[in-house]
Amino acid sequence: MTIAAAMVWAGVQMCAGQTPAVQSAQGPDSAARQPSMLDRLNQMMAGGKSAWSEEQLHTMEQLRDAAMKSDYAYNELQHLTDNIGPRLSGSLQAQKAVDYVAGEMRALGAVVTLEKAPVPHWVRGIETGELTTWQGQAPGTTQKIVLTALGGSVATPPEGITAEVMVVDNWSQLHALPAGAVKGKILLFNHPFDKELAATGHGLEAYGDSVVYRAVGPIAGAAVGAVAVLVRSVGGADFRLPHTGMTEYAPGTQKIPAAAVTAEDAELLKVLAGQGPVTMHLTLTPQTLPDADSYNVIADWKGTEHPEQVVVVSGHLDSWDLGTGAIDDGAGVVVSMQAIQLMKELGLHPRRTVRVIAWMSEEEGSEGAAAYMKEHAAEMGNHVGAIESDLGADHPTGIYYAGKPELGRWLRPVSMVLDANGAGSLESAPETGEDIAGMTEKGVPSFAPVQDSRFYFNYHHTAADTFDKIDKKHLNENAAIMAVLAYALADSPDPAAR
Repeated sequence: MTIAAAMVWAGVQMCAGQTPAVQSAQGPDSAARQPSMLDRLNQMMAGGKSAWSEEQLHTMEQLRDAAMKSDYAYNELQHLTDNIGPRLSGSLQAQKAVDYVAGEMRALGAVVTLEKAPVPHWVRGIETGELTTWQGQAPGTTQKIVLTALGGSVATPPEGITAEVMVVDNWSQLHALPAGAVKGKILLFNHPFDKELAATGHGLEAYGDSVVYRAVGPIAGAAVGAVAVLVRSVGGADFRLPHTGMTEYAPGTQKIPAAAVTAEDAELLKVLAGQGPVTMHLTLTPQTLPDADSYNVIADWKGTEHPEQVVVVSGHLDSWDLGTGAIDDGAGVVVSMQAIQLMKELGLHPRRTVRVIAWMSEEEGSEGAAAYMKEHAAEMGNHVGAIESDLGADHPTGIYYAGKPELGRWLRPVSMVLDANGAGSLESAPETGEDIAGMTEKGVPSFAPVQDSRFYFNYHHTAADTFDKIDKKHLNENAAIMAVLAYALADSPDPAAR
């Protein structure tokens, strides 16, 4: 998940189960007035006329139930993570994953295309930090600081740098420092991730509040003369795990090395710096190699009536290199793949084409998505829906939708099918995924599973993003949403409103 992907949140539109309508006391001219509470209750409970027949709704139930019984997504994810491993853009593992997903989709009978996308090729090197002087130090000792380079960071000199550490909690504290206070020093942004906010199910909001320091910290640090920037890890589990992620540099501003430190070490540095001068020796040796050629994997399950009309079902195939990318975003890829697998299993061929896309390089700038928008610019009018899963694999509670407000009412019969899995909510959002954001901007109705975000940022972009974090039942619940929604969009008599 990239920086921009943190901005997916909005107001809530909850949907209830199907019950008899509540009789309204409004007169015959009520349509000209604002809907009463009873009118709104009628809409929520009864849902109005369904865009789908009873037979189609039954098919959606079959897709839901088949997903819950399946081993497909779980087994595919285990292979991607345990056998292929981390899939950083430009790496050999990323190319292996492209070939593997393409082969699996061909085996199901999908029409597969590999669409080229130039991607960054950044390689992590040595990354070490140690305190060299601080108050109360035993003579001749150092103290280890656990850190990891941020994606896209430049390197220190091979021998590293030694400098005093300056700690600020936020932008206000940085701006309040005297001129020249940071010059020649290592600047640490010690902005805590709001674990209490995340614990209430608002992990995206907590992430969005903190990730800005990771994103532009090096720009702000360079502007005040810092020789390097450290950022407190953007995540919730304080198990001395550093969280990596992409950082940014501004044209015309010096590029300085950047790393994330663990929450524990950020607090240590703040305490020690409050006692007196603290110096650190920092070594980072990443390399930015020439861009590499990579690919989006595109697998089409051709429509029977309108094959030119496309419903995109997607997740991003690349991952950071510390872990094996199980929750970010191998899970999103395999639940997308399963949409086609389930349709083949049930012998379903909707009116429109279901297009599974495994995006490349979402983490380092969404180059795969940009290449797709360029290649298919003239076809956006025939893209009738786009779905992306990029928030892990915990229990989903419903569907985010971005587009016209009536999408919520239109989708209510679909949400009732998913309510059996506890996923019956419908929530309006400004956008639903980084890779499909360009389609959203072009007016394509877009969607994503609403997922439990309480724990996702404990593991996000860390060495702990591994297959053992996957709950098979929850993964299958996510697969059910992707398959049911893909079928609903692809087989409705009329396309979703745009």
